Amino acid sequence: MLAIDKLHHVSVPVSDLERAKRFYGEVLGLSEMARPLFPFQGAWYQIGDRQLHLIVADSKATLRAGKPVDSHDVHFAIRVRSFKQAAEHMRGKGYAPDASDPMLVSRENPTGSAGFPQLYVLDPDGNVVEINAEVLD
Repeated sequence: MLAIDKLHHVSVPVSDLERAKRFYGEVLGLSEMARPLFPFQGAWYQIGDRQLHLIVADSKATLRAGKPVDSHDVHFAIRVRSFKQAAEHMRGKGYAPDASDPMLVSRENPTGSAGFPQLYVLDPDGNVVEINAEVLD
């Protein structure tokens, strides 16, 4: 039996590192952290006591390009203090359920069966990111 302590990090493939860094750093506001000198491009972000690793995709990577936001597809979730503030922030960045750009279409689920409010968006490569809060505020 494994004596698992905690989830350490999640990694997602990206095709354009600078574009991805704008999304994760500027849109989501994550703090970039030092990354070892690997022989491939990427970036690491601190999220609380966990990490998100961006890895520039090679020909073997799985990308969701061309797929709409889908809460049932592979995704990772970040917890925020205020769902309403997060939703307003994302709308200010152009993300909305009725956005004309398919990459900016969000799915808001303020009273879902998960027991907490959820907002789903796509990063520039189509990776699904869930933003949730403990309660609807």
